[in-house]
Amino acid sequence: MTDLGTLEPAGDRWRLRFSRDLAHPPERVWRALTEPEQLAAWFPQRITGDWAVGATLTFTDPLDRAPAFHGTVLAYTPPAVLEFEWGTDVIRLELTERAGGSTLVLLDTLDERGKAARDGAGWHQCLDLLARQLAGAVDDRPPGPGWAALHAGYVAALGPEAAAIGVPEEYRPS
Repeated sequence: MTDLGTLEPAGDRWRLRFSRDLAHPPERVWRALTEPEQLAAWFPQRITGDWAVGATLTFTDPLDRAPAFHGTVLAYTPPAVLEFEWGTDVIRLELTERAGGSTLVLLDTLDERGKAARDGAGWHQCLDLLARQLAGAVDDRPPGPGWAALHAGYVAALGPEAAAIGVPEEYRPS
């Protein structure tokens, strides 16, 4: 398993850090991070609202497994930084240009270390979907298959204390 995210302390919280080199210019990746139809290909929920600092965002599950919730845009500097509240987490996306494309860093600041393996596997899978989308692949599978194997890798890498919180009941297969 490659490109595993890492876990680091962030004050009284924890932060998952992922970095992906993408063979696309920042402007192309930025559209995939902010345009609803492109976000739908890789982000686990649908996002509605304006990308403006202080604006309210609404997150809805496309499979209607959980109720909608709200967050706030904390930073928006196209095409370099996007940060928003996502439930109790803060998601920050940083995009920099590099030779042959761009580097995307995704930071997920968590309030509980125990969900790091769960969320790490989820973000890992989302970033894989993003890379496939940017490469032009059409992937209409829901972002769930393969999660269990990724989760096991994150438990091994981050330790059992990062796996105290499992998959929410509403997201478990019936």
